[in-house]
Amino acid sequence: MTKTELLYEGKAKKIWKTEDENFLVSEFKDDLTAFNGEKKSSEEGKGALNNQISSALFELLNEKGIQTHFVKMLDDNNMLHKSCEVIKIEVIVRNIATGSLSKNLGIDNGKVLPFTLVEFDYKNDALGDPKLNDQHALILGLVKHQDELDKIRRVAREINDILKPFFFEKGLKLVDFKLEFGKDKNGNIILIDELSPDNCRFWDIESGESLDKDRFRQGKGGLKVAYTQVLNRILNK
Repeated sequence: MTKTELLYEGKAKKIWKTEDENFLVSEFKDDLTAFNGEKKSSEEGKGALNNQISSALFELLNEKGIQTHFVKMLDDNNMLHKSCEVIKIEVIVRNIATGSLSKNLGIDNGKVLPFTLVEFDYKNDALGDPKLNDQHALILGLVKHQDELDKIRRVAREINDILKPFFFEKGLKLVDFKLEFGKDKNGNIILIDELSPDNCRFWDIESGESLDKDRFRQGKGGLKVAYTQVLNRILNK
């Protein structure tokens, strides 16, 4: 499958058209951003690591019956996937309090939540990705019906039920993660985007060390080493 025309360039990926309108290619970039683009840098090899991690996790989810846009990894930095209409909702799944949840609600950092929390943010950089409730999403026309929100929430929990024990076996706590969904050509709501340390928080079970983009956010360094650790654990290396 050949890249023909640049469709969109985001913070972490370039999205390319192909000769088949039903398929796109995501090219994973080495760029790093945080705090809605206020902090920027790059790390050579980061894009390739995220592509490999995302591909492995999408394959796992596909095997477990979760519908995703993933088709195959083309090479180190490029992933072939289905073309979808993006639903402009960021879905945040939280198992442990940290980051904005602790900051905004005063919940102790590191506190295990009594149940999995699923939040919605409006995918809109100009507005700073504000929080959404179901009525906001319906008023904005981000989905057509409440049933679609219910499905997104249900599938997000199903994904967590697969990934949380998977990573626990690899010696990692899945603290929280961000999902995006879209509609395929048949109108089915499926998982899209990526699953990587850019949008998932991983803590080592033994040391509590962060192995995700928080290393960049907090200026800790060692990001590529951390991402490589995550990949190696997924692949049992």
